[in-house]
Amino acid sequence: MDTNYYESFILIAEDCPAEYGIVPPERGGSKTKAGIEHELITRHPYHFTSDELLVEVHIQQKGLSDEEREREGQALEEAFRSKQQPCLRASMLPKKFGWGIHFDAAGKVALYPVESPEYQAFAQGEQEGIKLIRAMRNKRKES
Repeated sequence: MDTNYYESFILIAEDCPAEYGIVPPERGGSKTKAGIEHELITRHPYHFTSDELLVEVHIQQKGLSDEEREREGQALEEAFRSKQQPCLRASMLPKKFGWGIHFDAAGKVALYPVESPEYQAFAQGEQEGIKLIRAMRNKRKES
């Protein structure tokens, strides 16, 4: 599995409904996948690569105790990595909640809300050497 990007920026989807960065709401009293992604990246900007983030989100979604995580974490990670995974272009953060995702030269990620000056600088190509990638659309284009 390799979902990492380098020196890239994922722009919000063309059909993203958000006009500003929204913290993903909980569903049924639990954090959603997007909520866990948001929390991990905002608490630890430029700490995780995409692959590392996706594995950590998967493990957190399982709701393991520290003991279970210690015992089962490696097996869960290996099982997760053995399957092809969607990249962060498919995340609800840039598709629905208005967050751009920056990948530095080491592939580490940080979030920028669409209304921020940093997002605008990336989107307008003001950051030299950064490849711009659009998040996947929420719906197919109608012909």
